[in-house]
Amino acid sequence: MSSEETVQGFQQTGRDIIGWNPDNEQQWQSEGRRIATRNLWISIPALLCGFAVWLYWGIITVQMLNLGFPFSQSQLFTLAAIAGLSGATLRIPSSFLIRIAGGRYTIFLTTALLIIPAAGTGYLLQNPETPLWQFQLMALLSGLGGGNFASSMSNISFFYPKKIQGYALGMNAGLGNFGVTTMQILVPLVMTFGLFGGESMTLQNTSGTLIGKIPAGTETYIFNAGWVWLLFLVPLSFAIWFGMNNIRDEHVSPDAKAALPAFAKILGMLAIGLLTAAFGLWLMLPAATGGAGTELNKWIVLPLVIVLTLLLLRLIPGKIQANLKRQFQIFSNKHTWAMTIIYTMTFGSFIGFSAALPLAIKVVFGYQHILVDGVMTHSTVNPNGPSALTYAWMGPFIGALIRPLGGALADRMGGAKVTQIISVVMVLSALGVAYFMQAAYASATPEDYFYPFLILFIILFAATGIGNGSTFRTIAMVFNKEQAGPVLGWTSAVAAYGAFIIPQVFGEQIKATTPEYALYGFAIFYTVCILINWWFYLRRNAYVKNP
Repeated sequence: MSSEETVQGFQQTGRDIIGWNPDNEQQWQSEGRRIATRNLWISIPALLCGFAVWLYWGIITVQMLNLGFPFSQSQLFTLAAIAGLSGATLRIPSSFLIRIAGGRYTIFLTTALLIIPAAGTGYLLQNPETPLWQFQLMALLSGLGGGNFASSMSNISFFYPKKIQGYALGMNAGLGNFGVTTMQILVPLVMTFGLFGGESMTLQNTSGTLIGKIPAGTETYIFNAGWVWLLFLVPLSFAIWFGMNNIRDEHVSPDAKAALPAFAKILGMLAIGLLTAAFGLWLMLPAATGGAGTELNKWIVLPLVIVLTLLLLRLIPGKIQANLKRQFQIFSNKHTWAMTIIYTMTFGSFIGFSAALPLAIKVVFGYQHILVDGVMTHSTVNPNGPSALTYAWMGPFIGALIRPLGGALADRMGGAKVTQIISVVMVLSALGVAYFMQAAYASATPEDYFYPFLILFIILFAATGIGNGSTFRTIAMVFNKEQAGPVLGWTSAVAAYGAFIIPQVFGEQIKATTPEYALYGFAIFYTVCILINWWFYLRRNAYVKNP
């Protein structure tokens, strides 16, 4: 196609498209499908790297523990929690970036920004004496990778017709979610050899990779966990810039006319998310980990952070304020709130368990739980304990792999029906995991309970993956084209707080020696979601019948 050409109703000038309507079958078959496919297949690896950089703290902290970094288990849990809170909060401004700054400009800049935490984390991991606050800063910036999901899904939703929204969004999110599995396999592997040179460190405890255990005394290059992502982020940034498009139509990105003004808007809105996330963390964290010492309850802080972020965004002057006001109309739609809760059940569980599972396996099964003078202790290393790095990737792998199937099933059966089925599976799986976790945490041989624990967790991950696809199909059908994109971003933003809440809850309950209580709480929440999904979309007089 030439630099400016009209094809079946749309015009392409450089990388900008005007008159895009994928629901026009003639336009879609002539050139639309090809353009949409190209944008999708560049978007997927960019989103994959975003997930990887966002969630690699779950693996890095396990290895920091194995290498004897001078931090407690609770301090290490805060790194995954900080990245989780930051990534979730950054999804709030990211939900509205596409209309304000354009898809191509947004995906390019937010992907390129990941180079900062990836390079910074690698640099800091060279020195075990690095202060905790510096790792916390990198964890905060890693949240940029979590924020990318909202803008990426919103962007892709505009490229595809409604009839295959479940497939398109399932492919983008599902294969993007493979960033979790890719990271959980690649990071342990690259830490075993000097890919970038540098001085190695010596394992004090047994570690692991996909192929098995690595004994204590082995030389390890933990800093490769950050630096390896530069091999992907740099070429991907070029691919996005030269391969993706801005849709400049009124209902998508009418003001995305030049790169530098778009970049300024993106950076300003992301800065608001980072600021409010840092403020929330300061309120919650103990003084020993850089907080204010108030240790304010997370159930108070999270709504405060969300509301504060939205208010600060609304204070931005000029065209952005008018643009956001139009997009904020989604909050007056009752379906926005119903789908936010339901998607929190599916994606919030997927991302939260992905972040928490490696360290949970290490703490619950990697230590013997024995009575000493009538007191249960949990500090004796279990020589027969499973390696967290060998097994933790399996659940996220299944959850990501099966997500496109969830979208395709929902396209055929209806999204709400598929969601209802997997919700029941999630309740039963969570209760089963709770049972085996309780048994393991009271046993001197916790490895006896590991495989049923793992199998049930994999089933739980599979259910979340199918539900992720089915809920996004429901959103695409319930909302009009203009609102669907922001709603996809908003629901994913709230759900992403699972990456903060679940590691925090696991950490709190493990500290209280009752890790099974975390799963009981999740099972109760899933039951509430079953009722909401039935009321809105499955009962006889539902607002929208099985969308």
